[in-house]
Amino acid sequence: MEEIREEQHYDASDIQVLEGLEAVRKRPGMYIGTTDIKGLHHLVWEIVDNAIDEALAGYCDDIEVIINKDNSITVKDDGRGIPVDVHPKTKMSTVETVYTVLHAGGKFGGGGYKVSGGLHGVGASVVNALSKWVEVKVYKNGKIHFVRFENGGHVVEPLKVIGECSEERTGTTVTFKPDGDIFDSEVYDYETLKVRIRELAFLNKGLALTLRDDRDDEDTTGEKFLYEGGISEYVRFINQGKTPIQEAIIHLSGEEDNVMFEVAMQYNSGYSENIYSFVNNINTHDGGTHEEGVKRALTRVINAYARKNNILKEKDESLTGDDVKEGLTMIVSCKHPNPQFEGQTKGRLGNSEVRKLADNVFSQGFERFLLENPEEAKTIVNKAMLACRARNAARKAREITRKSDLATTNFFGKLSDCKSKDPKVSEIFIVEGDSAGGSAKKGRDSMTQAILPLRGKILNVEKARLDKALSNEEIRTIITAFGTGIGEEFDLSKLRYDKIIIMTDADVDGSHIRVLLLTLFYRFFKPIVEAGHVYAAQPPLFRIMHGKTRKYVLNDAEKEAYLQSLPENVRNRAEIARMKGLGEMDAEELNETTMDIEKRILRKITVDDCVAADAIFSKLMGDEVEPRRNFIEENARFVQNLDV
Repeated sequence: MEEIREEQHYDASDIQVLEGLEAVRKRPGMYIGTTDIKGLHHLVWEIVDNAIDEALAGYCDDIEVIINKDNSITVKDDGRGIPVDVHPKTKMSTVETVYTVLHAGGKFGGGGYKVSGGLHGVGASVVNALSKWVEVKVYKNGKIHFVRFENGGHVVEPLKVIGECSEERTGTTVTFKPDGDIFDSEVYDYETLKVRIRELAFLNKGLALTLRDDRDDEDTTGEKFLYEGGISEYVRFINQGKTPIQEAIIHLSGEEDNVMFEVAMQYNSGYSENIYSFVNNINTHDGGTHEEGVKRALTRVINAYARKNNILKEKDESLTGDDVKEGLTMIVSCKHPNPQFEGQTKGRLGNSEVRKLADNVFSQGFERFLLENPEEAKTIVNKAMLACRARNAARKAREITRKSDLATTNFFGKLSDCKSKDPKVSEIFIVEGDSAGGSAKKGRDSMTQAILPLRGKILNVEKARLDKALSNEEIRTIITAFGTGIGEEFDLSKLRYDKIIIMTDADVDGSHIRVLLLTLFYRFFKPIVEAGHVYAAQPPLFRIMHGKTRKYVLNDAEKEAYLQSLPENVRNRAEIARMKGLGEMDAEELNETTMDIEKRILRKITVDDCVAADAIFSKLMGDEVEPRRNFIEENARFVQNLDV
């Protein structure tokens, strides 16, 4: 049978050519990742990174970031100022070139920058493309140069001189207003900006960064971040609320072939490792060769020291990487003139030569520290050996767990699994108590929804090693249900459910159980959280009934808003009931309010800032009482709806 095909028009006129910055506006996600609140803040970092590059080159000491009243952003630096002379290729001023031409920058070669975080030359032009307007002032050669761009990067008029300044004053001031047609929100979050600016100050010792919020009439000076101790102060900051087992922060640094490398580290009495690595101020959250070199050297040096000093006997097994990292807080920072990042997000450093450099710098410095500080060295080795014993105990516990839990009817008695075996559509509700579990089982969609009721509160893993955690029946049940394994055997690809939903009462006990579970997930299942699989169900706080209508609302504000929307005669007759707990709902109510995919409200648990997350878990769930007491005292006045 002859195939009949409809002829479609396809010639040169069908090929679309996007000129200038049109491509950025057409596909903003390709350049800044997303157009949500994260992408909005990314614009700030593109401009700040340019200022930081001036600092790395040795020409900038002060950077100021201002949130203006209209949610535009101003970034000021005292660097050399963007060149104002005419660019030989584009035949327009270099300032205009930098802000209107993609891949135009001073980071591709020549003597402009030795080290840079922004390497693609798209930062300034992308910000311009995605803004309603941009204004650039350049202070240079005793003159103030000015240019304004509007509507996605179009020059209003060419660069011109608008005034004079002292010969000594140099630098660039950029103000931009993000385009509301591009971004979901135009409102900047002060805390988000503050976290990154503080991080940049830690990573660039001696550089002053100031953040000011002009939307707040009381914030006239802003917050200034300046750390002469650099990454050593960063380690001290992360270890707030923890108990260090060595007083001194170990700081090691070295340079080879224009690659600068430094490490700061300190052990604490906790059981979690906190290792953060950076290349040219970029957080390499997936690690890379700089981190690998350090970790390799750390394990080798501690084992060699322990053997040499007869702490580890001949018959004893060697300490593993996990053993020597227990309770370690470490910052690894590398400044590289030509970094090769793997992946679009620059999440991993690929330069093979850095591995050897990191290993050499770290091993020489750390060996010297252990030899010069025998007491602290002994403390560090003993902690690693305790971790080794706990690891072996955990391995035995895992073996017992594997053999027993899935094989027993006891486990399946707790877990009401879903019929589907496809992880992409399956979800598990972890519910508080058998009463809520009973209603959830009846109200669920048994094809895709599994129910796991917890009997009582699980162990606080912030105060326990893995071996102790594995002796807790509730935790073993959770591990078995997830299917990923735990510790060194963890495998995210074996996760049996796409969504893990914590469903607890909206009271003090429910909140406590939720925090205990989040502590467990963050410490032992962090990749599950990072991959966006963990959610908290939002059960309603109130039920409002009038006539045959039944309305559920999440909080007091929603309750008041809904009541105000009703006619006065209906409002006065409405019955308002406070929902005391999931166990008091029948199956139909629970399904309608909290489990039905079409109607429910889920809050995704994310870890945008690991340092902040670690600090809050340590503070609220750790051994140290004082930080927790201070937190409660500071925040008690904000508590509402306290059940007593």
